[in-house]
Amino acid sequence: MLKLQAIRDGKEAITTALKKRNFDATSLLDAILELDDKRRATQTKLDATLAESNKLSKEIGMLFKTGKAQEANVLKEKTVALKEESKTLGDELNTAAEELQTLLYQIPNVPHETVPAGSTDEDNEEIFKEGEIPTLVSNALPHWELAKKHDIIDFELGVKIAGAGFPVYKGKGARLQRALISYFLDKNVEAGYTEMQVPHLVNEASGLGTGQLPDKEGQMYHVGEDDLYLIPTAEVPVTNLFRDEIVNEKDFPICYTAYTPCFRREAGSYGAHVRGLNRLHQFDKVEIVRVEHPKNSYTALDGMVEHIKNILRELKLPYRVLRLCGGDLGFTAALTFDFEVFSTAQDRWLEISSVSNFENYQANRLKLRYKDENGKSQLAHTLNGSSLALPRVLAGILENYQTEDGIQIPEVLVPYCGFETIG
Repeated sequence: MLKLQAIRDGKEAITTALKKRNFDATSLLDAILELDDKRRATQTKLDATLAESNKLSKEIGMLFKTGKAQEANVLKEKTVALKEESKTLGDELNTAAEELQTLLYQIPNVPHETVPAGSTDEDNEEIFKEGEIPTLVSNALPHWELAKKHDIIDFELGVKIAGAGFPVYKGKGARLQRALISYFLDKNVEAGYTEMQVPHLVNEASGLGTGQLPDKEGQMYHVGEDDLYLIPTAEVPVTNLFRDEIVNEKDFPICYTAYTPCFRREAGSYGAHVRGLNRLHQFDKVEIVRVEHPKNSYTALDGMVEHIKNILRELKLPYRVLRLCGGDLGFTAALTFDFEVFSTAQDRWLEISSVSNFENYQANRLKLRYKDENGKSQLAHTLNGSSLALPRVLAGILENYQTEDGIQIPEVLVPYCGFETIG
């Protein structure tokens, strides 16, 4: 959420920057400032009314002490009217504050200056590419056919149990899935991230804190009776560990990693491009989250990108890194780098990670602050990234490592899964 003072000080600059997102914020920013003016005026009037009421209360006490009961009773009538006015003003102030919050939630984060303009994923900027695309055997198969051939993932059984988008992993498929989770967590811990286990359901305040609500409400599974949401990513519960907290400046950087299943409704997803593991309603993901001092957050973002590059190098998967354009940028992000692995059997790139700096946008929602050297409270910066999302990594391994004799396992994963091939 943008800071009100930032909007007041830089309305024109914010309006211009948000045009990179193809978002016209002019009328919305005007409405926010007008409502904030009204809120401030109401607060001033309320403060004056309360001050007058307090002053009269003291005078009434003195009059009673000096035996001037009649004059005191006259003033008491005035205080009754002032209390009624204070209640009315307080209600107006609360209403204005709620309306202001609702409007602020509708403004996306301001893109970083390096974000390219554009409307769709075709306008994203490729900034790095690494790894050789393997030459597959002539009868190479996409991962959904490989999964069926080797009996390691059963998509039809998942449909029976829950519906489309809920695969069942079997035998070596399940063990490979578990191996990837352990490997990703170990790599993150080695890089200085503290492993956490967090709830898989969150309350509304948590969804609002990281920006999934109200922006992505239709994509989240909602448990109506308990008013809880199944998490779309570990980013939500992990980042909310710091909601309403003041952290110590000396503790920066704060680095956490967590494995969780993730749940996304992904309504309207059809066609060959979402077959198999390409898009799921439930999938596993290992996440990295950082809370940083503002002056260090972009250095930290570069470090997160390099960290994920190293993992993909060890897996020996061909990949590329994209800088997302304004039109493809997530609602809460200031700058995002997407990682894509090349699926040789499908002859297409598959997104496997997003790494983002939210600057102080989430922190303002979360009230996540730190004390600077002058003892003044400042908003921290938050970052997160997939390290990594499993379905498309698994799809890339199955397809790129297939041979005539079966599927080879990346060397780095063999100690984790206990076998070298799926045959």
